[in-house]
Amino acid sequence: MTGDGAAGDAAAAASGPAEEGLDARLVVRRGAFRLDVTLGAAPGEVVALLGPNGAGKTTALRALAGLAPLDGGRLRLDGEDLAPLPAERRPVGVVFQDHLLFPHLSARDNVAFGLRCQGMPRREARAEAGRWLERVGLAEHAAARPRHLSGGQSQRVALARALATRPRLLLLDEPLAALDARTRLETRATLRRHLEEFEAVAVLVTHDPLDAMVLADRLVVVEEGRVVQTGAPDRVARRPRTDYVARLVGLNLYRGTASGHRVRLDAGTAAVTVTVTVTEDLSGDVFVAFPPSAVTLHRERPVGTSARNVWRCRVAGIETHGDRVRAELTGELPMAADLTTVSAAELGLSPGGEVWAAVKAGQTHAYPASDATASPQAS
Repeated sequence: MTGDGAAGDAAAAASGPAEEGLDARLVVRRGAFRLDVTLGAAPGEVVALLGPNGAGKTTALRALAGLAPLDGGRLRLDGEDLAPLPAERRPVGVVFQDHLLFPHLSARDNVAFGLRCQGMPRREARAEAGRWLERVGLAEHAAARPRHLSGGQSQRVALARALATRPRLLLLDEPLAALDARTRLETRATLRRHLEEFEAVAVLVTHDPLDAMVLADRLVVVEEGRVVQTGAPDRVARRPRTDYVARLVGLNLYRGTASGHRVRLDAGTAAVTVTVTVTEDLSGDVFVAFPPSAVTLHRERPVGTSARNVWRCRVAGIETHGDRVRAELTGELPMAADLTTVSAAELGLSPGGEVWAAVKAGQTHAYPASDATASPQAS
């Protein structure tokens, strides 16, 4: 499934539950919070659940694993109803954020643990565990206990333990979050290789957009317990539909009403009608997006520039990242702008200062808002 929005989900629902893969609607209530998320995935597909803290990502993963009971909906895997089954009887492998290796067991015996729970004899289980450690590049660490392993090595042991039982559903809960930047880069590449070889369904929970873009075939964005956008990573990145998604992929996002090449925005100050000139010829409810790097800043209103969009703004804050500066702007149109440290110094940027922001029409991207933003939640 790589479609965007409700249309693709509605078509899938109309065709009935898939005999292979994941077909789920997860309804879980926790006090005032209610999770209601529909998920579907084919064998061999990696789906990433993205969302801000408290959105319900981990709750959804726990419901899939059998660690949180469903209050409604359904949970079918390869045509089998998993909802009545306890966690230990589900064909599910889990890689937790903190790996949860047994500290008193060697890497080999940690991997063999799940196989032993399935009834495999000890010698056979340890031999199979050794083969899995070889696959993840840790054969020489088979006798090591977790305290003697690095973070990346522990993560690979946890992955081998989850895969060794040959689950039909693999769940990964922030699997790279505890790693340093260098180890994360190396381990992400290892994880991607193993996910490409995995023939069942994999669900990844992450807050890191790079992890999601690199590892997943499809993104499912959850906010306040509901799906707000779904689609292939490149499509979600090109066409964000909420402020959270726009920030995630590094875009300024606005909603408005289009008439030809002009879009009247539902943003800015109440006293000013804000419009944007775009290259697309559209009509009706639309989104407009552009990257912070498309914004040029000026001390005075630019004259003779090719930019068709110019607004008076005020600097609300400044952050430096290496040789780049991110300026958060308020005023006629709130936005983020990226510029070099040299340009920021020449402009004398400081919080509270007034600037003019300009964006060329060719650097904007307008698209219909009617593509729908959320998956239907009907059972």
